[in-house]
Amino acid sequence: MVSEPKPAGLAHPLPGAIGLSHLSAYDWEAADGVCGGSPHLHLVCTEAYVVTGGRGAVQTLSPDGYRDIPLEAGSIAWFTPGTVHRMVQGGDLRITVLMQNSGLPEAGDAVFTFPPEVLADPGRYAAAAALPPGTGPQTAAAARRRRDLAVEGYLGLREALVAGDSGPYLDFQSAAARIVRDKVPTWRKLWREGALATAERTGAQLDALAAGDFGHLGEATAHDAAPTRLGGFGMCGRRDEYALPGTTLPYQEE
Repeated sequence: MVSEPKPAGLAHPLPGAIGLSHLSAYDWEAADGVCGGSPHLHLVCTEAYVVTGGRGAVQTLSPDGYRDIPLEAGSIAWFTPGTVHRMVQGGDLRITVLMQNSGLPEAGDAVFTFPPEVLADPGRYAAAAALPPGTGPQTAAAARRRRDLAVEGYLGLREALVAGDSGPYLDFQSAAARIVRDKVPTWRKLWREGALATAERTGAQLDALAAGDFGHLGEATAHDAAPTRLGGFGMCGRRDEYALPGTTLPYQEE
């Protein structure tokens, strides 16, 4: 039996072409006395937290208001595009992150909740979001400044939303869409070669099986990987990442 040609795509994606990383939530105290990460949203990717140890919370802002979702070992939380989320440290919080559309978040599908005047200036936003390379003290200090600036903007959004005023939150979503607009062609390419190609490959396999063709099973194999960078400075905390070929790219900003 001969299988139909497989859709083109990236080699050896994780199941569903997801992204994978591990996070230890920051223990830096912010202006409101809370220890945790940099609030932000994603434009087209759903993100999931699988809690593997410790305790904490994730604070979210969305059209249904403000939520404070407790996190403990074994719990799962996920948030759809447009949901502002802030990881909060409660004690040794450790999370495995599953990210939709692997490659897109690394290509910029995330916008920090910086104050409006920063969001309005592309150059100022880029400078505030960038980090020096490496994992040393200079990078740590820059990551903390970035987190503090994101918290500053976030607290204003949260205060307004809790008071029933969704205007600032909607303005932030608008600013975020404007910031990433020029990146969409790159994202589309990554999506076609990753998540879409993976789904289309499943469709081709279903068509083959329906026709009695199981030739693709002859390509069965196994893969393994280990983290290629430990303790990087992510948006929410210290980040261990996997540089799987064509699947999960190291964060360019870090």
